[in-house]
Amino acid sequence: MSDRGSGRPRPLNYDSYLDEEVRAFIARTDALSPPDAVNLSISDQRRVYDDLCRAFDTGYPDGVATRDLDAGGVPVRLYEAGAPSVSVIYLHGGGFVVGGLESHDSICAEICSGTGHRVISVDYRLAPEHPHPASFDDAVTATAWVLERFPGPVVLVGDSAGGTLAAAVTHAMRGRTDRITGQLLIYPGLGGDMTRGSYVTHANAPGLTTADIGFYQSVRTGGAIPEGDPSYAPLQDSDFTGLPHTIIVTAQCDPLADDGAAYRDAIRAAGGKVHWISEAGLIHGYLRARTLSTRARDSFATIVADLQCLGQGVWPYD
Repeated sequence: MSDRGSGRPRPLNYDSYLDEEVRAFIARTDALSPPDAVNLSISDQRRVYDDLCRAFDTGYPDGVATRDLDAGGVPVRLYEAGAPSVSVIYLHGGGFVVGGLESHDSICAEICSGTGHRVISVDYRLAPEHPHPASFDDAVTATAWVLERFPGPVVLVGDSAGGTLAAAVTHAMRGRTDRITGQLLIYPGLGGDMTRGSYVTHANAPGLTTADIGFYQSVRTGGAIPEGDPSYAPLQDSDFTGLPHTIIVTAQCDPLADDGAAYRDAIRAAGGKVHWISEAGLIHGYLRARTLSTRARDSFATIVADLQCLGQGVWPYD
């Protein structure tokens, strides 16, 4: 889903949820991007989003080297520090409409440095030029390429729309390999019921609204929402067995928050190993606030530590 809100009225008093650092992050974001960004043309949305991400970019930690490569026709960026034995596939957020290799560049570099794992960021095709299932097809192609090119364990991670894709890939590829040892999903949209729960409670949350989610869904599909299609929405699957170890991280003040709980419950009921973290006082898109907010920084540190564990085959929540 998108990392931007629409600026619609906020009936909840979010000052009671959010601390001063997070409110400052929201104010800086709003100053950099129009509150009605979803009403811009697609090309202007991409320009604004790229500018926004660039403004929050923190550069690379020392020792991280990158290469841009072709993964079976899908552009990817490879991050390495030293001689990694684990590969992390990163799928970026942006509502399936905006974002790319640059938007999450420093995030991927910091994950590489913090875990010691190789990181492969995937530049999947975007809607509306390439509607569903183009982004999913590219994510599967890039994952197959990583499995063929690099030995060792593979972990899938994504934020927002990228979290949707990471989960969709693990559903599609289970039984085809035992090398995908984990998935970590950061405020993902998984196909929950938009008429209840957090979709209603936080319908007008800062960072993302329920109306924004509906807009990006329509752009992603070009029309009707698919039914019974886990490549579109993993919660539409009828089988949650055989999935790798799963960690879901959601923000409290986010319409998508309850998707994390629903996905946890589905995997747990199927006998899988899963852990859900609900981050109090944070909003959708808070990865960009990791140098500005103590809460966001602590959450990102947990994400990096958990990715390191998943790559090593260690479950951190026993």
